[in-house]
Amino acid sequence: MAGISVKLPLSVNDADGHYTLNKTFMEVTKQNFKNLILTIPGERIMNPDFGVGIAQYLFEQDVEETREMITAKIHEQVQIYMPHVIIQEISFSSVEQSREIGSHVLSVAITYAVTPLNETDILDIKIG
Repeated sequence: MAGISVKLPLSVNDADGHYTLNKTFMEVTKQNFKNLILTIPGERIMNPDFGVGIAQYLFEQDVEETREMITAKIHEQVQIYMPHVIIQEISFSSVEQSREIGSHVLSVAITYAVTPLNETDILDIKIG
């Protein structure tokens, strides 16, 4: 079966050619969505406004205002760069990485639908 795009991170798979490929539009959408969430604004050449840069919020206070800023930024970026994605829910959870002082983890689960495909998925991101 032919692929649509290269799956990231790159991995060798001779069955697909040389690299492992995304085979469905849902896989491609999830990969692009994850890249949008992880990319820091200014990181993408020629497009300085692209990206949520969720890692920048890792050491912010875990309060409602911070969660609202992250939620607003995700909605803004999706509306601009992935208008075919409808965000249904964004939930935050506290993840205890360890009991050591200085351990921080930011965990976000985004439930979304891809309108042309009538499919729903969840993107889980844990930074820390």
